[in-house]
Amino acid sequence: MAAPAAVLAVLRWRQRRWLVELVALLLLLARGGAAAVDQFLFPGFSGDGVATSGAAAVTSTGLLQLTNETKEVFGHGFYPKPVSLRNASTGAAASFSTTFVFAIVPKYPDAHGHGLAFALAPSVAVPGAVAGKYLGLFNTSDSTGQIKNKIVAVELDTARDDEFADIDDNHVGIDDNSLKSVNSSPAGYHDAATGGKLASVNLIGGEPLQVWIEYDGDSAWLEVTVSPAGMLRPAAPLVSCTVNLSSAVAGDTYVGFSAANGAAASSHYVLGWSFRLGGGGRAQDLDLAKLPRLPSPSKPKKTLPPLIILTILLLSVVILLLAAAAVAALVVRSRRYAEEEEEWEIEYGPHRISYKDLHGATKGFRDVIGAGGFGSVYHGVLPRSGVEVAVKKVSHDSRQGLREFVSEIASMSRLRHRNLVQLLGYCRRRGELVLVYDYMANGSLDKHLFAGGERPALSWEKRGKIVRDVAAGLLYLHEGWEQVVVHRDIKASNVLLDADMNGKLSDFGLARLYDHGANPQTTRIVGTLGYLAPELSKTGKATTSTDVFAFGAFLLEVACGRRPMEFTVDDDSPGLVELVLEHWKAGEITAARDPRIGDCDEDDLEVVLKLGLLCSHPDPRRRPSMRQVVQILEGAAPAPETLPEDLECGVGQFYDESFDEFVTGFPSTSEITTSTTQSTDEQQRLVGCVQLSTADFLKTT
Repeated sequence: MAAPAAVLAVLRWRQRRWLVELVALLLLLARGGAAAVDQFLFPGFSGDGVATSGAAAVTSTGLLQLTNETKEVFGHGFYPKPVSLRNASTGAAASFSTTFVFAIVPKYPDAHGHGLAFALAPSVAVPGAVAGKYLGLFNTSDSTGQIKNKIVAVELDTARDDEFADIDDNHVGIDDNSLKSVNSSPAGYHDAATGGKLASVNLIGGEPLQVWIEYDGDSAWLEVTVSPAGMLRPAAPLVSCTVNLSSAVAGDTYVGFSAANGAAASSHYVLGWSFRLGGGGRAQDLDLAKLPRLPSPSKPKKTLPPLIILTILLLSVVILLLAAAAVAALVVRSRRYAEEEEEWEIEYGPHRISYKDLHGATKGFRDVIGAGGFGSVYHGVLPRSGVEVAVKKVSHDSRQGLREFVSEIASMSRLRHRNLVQLLGYCRRRGELVLVYDYMANGSLDKHLFAGGERPALSWEKRGKIVRDVAAGLLYLHEGWEQVVVHRDIKASNVLLDADMNGKLSDFGLARLYDHGANPQTTRIVGTLGYLAPELSKTGKATTSTDVFAFGAFLLEVACGRRPMEFTVDDDSPGLVELVLEHWKAGEITAARDPRIGDCDEDDLEVVLKLGLLCSHPDPRRRPSMRQVVQILEGAAPAPETLPEDLECGVGQFYDESFDEFVTGFPSTSEITTSTTQSTDEQQRLVGCVQLSTADFLKTT
């Protein structure tokens, strides 16, 4: 029996060994499966190969066109499936390699969009992103890394922005959850023919360029290489740095492209794209001969015979010499009669536009699109560029006058924001004052709110978008520019709407500027009744807080479809703030809405109404800043929570007492002066009625 027992023992030992080897083999296969490489290759694009959003589209020839020749837009083109850039069990970042060919074709040689970026993002849509300098990846709240938005990008930036410490307007940068690049370099490549010296490339030259991006997950090292398409890949990268993708992006993230236009436009194209995930090697090379061609910018020119070319050159030289002589004579003659340029024109210097051009553009100032105390506004088309403009001609007896005209030029000519109406130029002729702006196709907001049946009612979605646009523009005026700009006349009639119903703040004729941290100077009380903060009658100082008060009245005006103050036969009719408070006390604050709105997002409407009341607080110390307002409207901060009784006393007293000090009447834009002040007891009572702070008003989480 011993022999069979020994045989059985040997068989059991071999069986156990076979099981061990099988388990080892399965573990090896599993390890190999985890290291499997996800890759794709697009030698041109089709509709189902890439997920597009915004202005992006796949052309019939196979180009991924992220933006077209439209201003203030952005476009996304992402691979529709997420890639795993982080090991689920270890949390370590995975390596990847990618290469793509792109081209940027500006609409005009001297005016172009903001550039293109290869991005790792948590979704294909990138919620909350805006156009312009934010490249369709960030917005005003998260553009400087204050919020962890899980976005890493390689930017091909064609517009310099000092806010993000850009080195120039033609550079390549690596962005880690912020538009302030971790590292950047002027666009170029290390040319082997010159011993590796850096040769520059023009990102907006309209010619295809190729980019290679390599990331090593073990060392967290990212490298970017750029060269003209068709050239051998340079040996050295252009820019590189450490980026810890294991914490910077989500485990399952999306890879793709984003591009954006601002006040000027470019067409951003991607011709081909190759991507490989894992450390098994580089992404597959692109066959440039198989990539789609860029659209032809113009028809090919016919070649002239050499003799005709020589004749044209000789004639051109003669004509140039004659023209130079004529110009020299005109310059000598014109200096005798040249007008003296004033100091403020030299300092701020927006472009002059000749009166003759404006006369022709507006067909002799006949196409009137608006009128007011300042004069009239005309629609026009500039003859040279074909750009549609609005021309404001200030009349001689205008209340606005030369002083406000100079103020508007001084501020508007230097401000740049997508939610401010851009001043394009001006002219002065025989005492006439003329300002030229971007044309806003949909006119002023108050025409849509109060035109009755002449226009369709604005939906709450559009109204909410407009108030957020105005809030972003006002935040830029208060905090985003080199000086503090107090607008002093925020209301629906000074909000203009472009063709896409984007809200833009206009009319800076009453604006005042002062340095950040400085104390604003006492000035005349100007503005419109119903939007004036009560402290103006006592201090005479226009501040960012008085702008916030006017913005609060504007919020209620948009939500309720009523002006803040309406003078009727019934003198006992409540003001707009009191009306909203009465509905709030009754537990139905959203019932104060404009009845023409219909069904809407009740929660968003309630936030806007309560925020309008907080901004209308009679005590300026209790009002939020515009940064807090923007954060609440964008959902980046908690919605306001308070009780209506906390506001009722102060607001009622404000309407009962404060406006008694101002002159009567209700002009569209009023200059209001007061020489009386309330007693100290009255002031204490006005401020002491409410002890609610901004922190109390914001709901904590």
